[in-house]
Amino acid sequence: MSRNIKWALGIVVALIVVAAIVLYPKLVVTLPKDGAEAKLNTFKGTYGGRYTEMFLIGGNAITKALEANVYNTWGLNGSDTTRDSSPPGLLDKIDVKEIAKQYHMLASFKNGARLWTLDWIEVEMGKELDFGGMKARWVNWLDLKGLSTEPGAANYRNITVTRHTRFGFNKGTRISVLDDPDGNPWVMKSFSLITFPDQNFAEIATLGSRLKLPSGWKFRSVVLEQDLILTPEKNGTAHITQDDFGNTYDRAGGPYSNFKP
Repeated sequence: MSRNIKWALGIVVALIVVAAIVLYPKLVVTLPKDGAEAKLNTFKGTYGGRYTEMFLIGGNAITKALEANVYNTWGLNGSDTTRDSSPPGLLDKIDVKEIAKQYHMLASFKNGARLWTLDWIEVEMGKELDFGGMKARWVNWLDLKGLSTEPGAANYRNITVTRHTRFGFNKGTRISVLDDPDGNPWVMKSFSLITFPDQNFAEIATLGSRLKLPSGWKFRSVVLEQDLILTPEKNGTAHITQDDFGNTYDRAGGPYSNFKP
């Protein structure tokens, strides 16, 4: 190999090393431990209350092993009196690119506005952050490996989250349930106003006629004959999915609820 070729290869290697040093901090980001000192909060009368979740996304962008810290607005931004913890005046001003820069993350994602379809919540909430004027507190960690944050990416997929929560539906409450091809029930906890803001909250019971259900999936509406409590496993693992309207469901049955609805 000639001296000139060796010199040229040396320059290429040097450029690759420099590029790696510059890009690595931007492509591999460790999430802050904002849930380290999380404390239990209990909220009652949540049905129909409006909220938003903010995602701070980190992990390894090279291998697509992404993860997110999730922050919830409920209980903040005047919601004690208005029952709206993400008013349009705050929500609409959020620039997710600026939020990602502010917190040195790979990306940020705005998951709202949404309405609760459950009656009460027990949740461990951690550090409170400011998202362009809208306050939200850490509530869980989310595994995004191989999953895009684009609308529809989570439709009818089993997504793993880590959290310590109890979601409650009172006896007599009408709930919406998806049954997957394996017979596992998924109970709607959150009604989306994101992709279809004209969704009518009062018409949840007839939603099944408008969903594009994959083969083997079914939708049903049930009036509870006893209280239903959704829980994660003992290690904090829970599972969620979404329908094609962006409504979010929690896995029920087995270790995930007090009975199989």
